[in-house]
Amino acid sequence: MLASEEALTSQSYYAASVRRPPAAPSLAGAERADVCVVGGGYAGLSAAIELARRGHSVIVLEGERVGWGASGRNGGQALVGHASDDAIEQQLGAADAKRAWNVTVEGLDLIRARIAEFGIDCDFVPGYLSLAVGERKARALRQWFETAQRDYAYPHWRWIDHADVGNWIASSRFHAGLHDSHSGHLHPLKYCLGLAQAARACGVRIFEHSRVTAIERGAAARVKTVAGEVRCDFVLLAGNVYLGDLVPKLESRIMPVGTYIVGTAPLPEAQAASLIRDRAAVCDTNFVLDYFRLSRDNRMLYGGRVSYSTVTPPNLAQSMKARMRRVFPQIDPDIAIEYQWGGFVDITMNRAPDFGRVEPNIYYLQGFSGHGVVLAGMAGKLVADAIAGQASRFDLYARLSHHPFPGGRLLRTPALVLGMLYYRLRDLL
Repeated sequence: MLASEEALTSQSYYAASVRRPPAAPSLAGAERADVCVVGGGYAGLSAAIELARRGHSVIVLEGERVGWGASGRNGGQALVGHASDDAIEQQLGAADAKRAWNVTVEGLDLIRARIAEFGIDCDFVPGYLSLAVGERKARALRQWFETAQRDYAYPHWRWIDHADVGNWIASSRFHAGLHDSHSGHLHPLKYCLGLAQAARACGVRIFEHSRVTAIERGAAARVKTVAGEVRCDFVLLAGNVYLGDLVPKLESRIMPVGTYIVGTAPLPEAQAASLIRDRAAVCDTNFVLDYFRLSRDNRMLYGGRVSYSTVTPPNLAQSMKARMRRVFPQIDPDIAIEYQWGGFVDITMNRAPDFGRVEPNIYYLQGFSGHGVVLAGMAGKLVADAIAGQASRFDLYARLSHHPFPGGRLLRTPALVLGMLYYRLRDLL
């Protein structure tokens, strides 16, 4: 667990609005499996489902509880694309960047398919608004939209002119925007727990409170915890920032970034219905962005504060309410903030995903950079394909080059804080 995180993990609206099954047992003694998955989030569980369906025996080791990390606490926005499609195109070229884009489109289809097949009740709502604050950012969004439409031929976008913004959101803050009817939002913890239940139904064995302490490499790898070990042919590392220094080379290429969300008391039903057309998810286009949506029970779930120093921002509830009311001043200033929570996501230097192999039989998935709801599920599927001998799409991502954050463990955080101050200043212009 990272610094300052423990105090917020139990204050999540998501955790308060689910009924968890009893804890799975911890690993004790020696077990054998074809594949050992480290991490019980979207990526690990998705891979486990796909591998089990291909006939592999699979064990998942989770250091805390299933969905404890980013997969159970994120903003719930299921979005097409990557955090930086530009970085992918610069490295891979236009044709392969489109192949990567199409992976995320398939990822949205995969979410819908799994919800339907496994009966996962996770409050999925289609629709996503990307909104620009100010004329300059509107021009940039329009330019990006026209280029992306040309390159990706994605049929679900609709441009929103300045005169039409009020028909989509009851706020004067935004100048123009883009509506995506295929993306959407969901209850992330309900979805993650649903994936775990689906994995178990497919024959996957899940062990909780089983933090991995070491991996012995070899043709038959050994994945060790304090109380046991798993001998396996393949290992998938899907713990992201929570792997710690298990594989130092991987740790240096991602940065833990704190993200924070608050949940209000339920809004009056008529007011909730009036705020966002069709209850779509919303992000602004600032580099340090705000994102928000309505829950099934009419709460405003508002995210926007980030921490690049691993320290939780002070006065979180008050500052987030102020940000929310800057967008929606019609919300009662005395409305209670009933939930506030946060945690860490992993970002890479170029904000492109980092997938690859530590050894021929040890795979890893990390660097989702805030786009993990869709991409992590597909990443698990790509790993399963690769283990089955169909590695072309996994290797497409593995071709992306990544560099460690400068400064090492001690200095990389202060350097990133200074860099983000620059981008915050740009957002104000």
